[in-house]
Amino acid sequence: MFSTAFFLASPPPQTPTFFSPQNPIKFHRISKLPSCNTMEATTISTTNFGFRNLMATFTVDVARAENRELSVPLIAPFTIASSRLERVDNVAIRVELSNGCVGWGEAPILPFVTAEDQTIAMAKAAEACQFLKRSPVMTLCSLLTEIASILPGHEFASVRAGVEMAVIDAVANSIGVPLWRLFGGVSNTITTDITIPIVSPAEAAELASKYCNQGFKTLKLKVGKNLKADIEVLQAIREAHPECLFILDANEGYKPNEAIEVLEKLHEMGVTPVLFEQPVHRDDWEGLGHVTQIAKDKYGVSVAADESCRSLADVKKIVHGNLANVINIKLAKVGVMGALEIIKVVRASGLELMIGGMVETRLAMGFAGHLAAGLGCFKFIDLDTPLLLSEDPVFAGYEVLGAVYKFTNARGHGGFLHWDNVAWYAIIKSFKSSSQSNCDDETQLMNVSAFKIFCYVARMISYLILMKVLF
Repeated sequence: MFSTAFFLASPPPQTPTFFSPQNPIKFHRISKLPSCNTMEATTISTTNFGFRNLMATFTVDVARAENRELSVPLIAPFTIASSRLERVDNVAIRVELSNGCVGWGEAPILPFVTAEDQTIAMAKAAEACQFLKRSPVMTLCSLLTEIASILPGHEFASVRAGVEMAVIDAVANSIGVPLWRLFGGVSNTITTDITIPIVSPAEAAELASKYCNQGFKTLKLKVGKNLKADIEVLQAIREAHPECLFILDANEGYKPNEAIEVLEKLHEMGVTPVLFEQPVHRDDWEGLGHVTQIAKDKYGVSVAADESCRSLADVKKIVHGNLANVINIKLAKVGVMGALEIIKVVRASGLELMIGGMVETRLAMGFAGHLAAGLGCFKFIDLDTPLLLSEDPVFAGYEVLGAVYKFTNARGHGGFLHWDNVAWYAIIKSFKSSSQSNCDDETQLMNVSAFKIFCYVARMISYLILMKVLF
């Protein structure tokens, strides 16, 4: 439970408050802890509290904590320089406090990028959930510190992020505050780019047309697997949509000379990317610095460090060595609290910020979106992957208006999973894997279609159950 409880009363501030105790969010103190079912309370006095005060003051009592597989198919295979995905195999985490308030989190898994696979992530998430269930009442700060000790470093960063999301969401639900307000309240909307994976030139041009018609102004192009093919894709998209802006993301795929050659070819075409993301291998610090210098000085293109930025130490190395112009924050790389610490350092350094994600559902991506909207300090926003999934297991949450995500005043994240559906997704995934092992393409297509029909029916049943409970 919480030792003190509050609900948000003032309008959102105009500047981020997470790192500004002098400009905190304003809450009203209430006489007793609000129930998540009623949120009815009597106002007694007004107290100013920022997120740091919340960390130090609120004590948390976890009643239940559980994790399950969260596997969702993609509309089409998602290929980047380092991996290829046909479905999302993440881990969902549910935390319920003794006051009945529930928080949701997601540990995103991306092969060759996150250190964990789904099996490891499930085991570590279960370990963290066991700790939460038996832990004594403690402040939010102490609880998150203990979680960091159980799930340390980059090795378990994705699971740590998922657990942190769930705990913070439960706390925000308890005090009746949407996450975007809790993180600063600068805005309740963000505008994202959208990703075109490594595909043929014709497919890339078709996707570009589709996304431009849907209102996306910036396309993020995955490159780095084949230099000649990358140039052909860029030419096809440029011919089809000369007005669109685009980001290049090589996912470590180029040698430094290849990265510079791409920029030279684009320069000859009269094209200037708005950003060149992770052009070289994550450990090629000299190559990263060299490409950054040439890209900025000769072509006017900023370079972002993504895979090279896996810790606060990495960020400090990049800042001190002028190795990149932009730092890409991903919660799955450094956790929620680690991300907030890095954001503070990057803003003080004068470098620019980008926020992205792995291949995630609207749980993890929604949390990152709340963070980006609330802080309002990200120049580049790349939170599009839920749009690439063939199913959406998340109920409620943010509104999608083309490239714009709008976050409501619903408390916490605003989105949730139907927990039984998550279990069924795992069962069906197992069925699909076994049934497709020795069958032809036509049978596989029938299995995929049956899976999609099942998911649709399950969602409809869940919706009817929810309506019955509410009304």
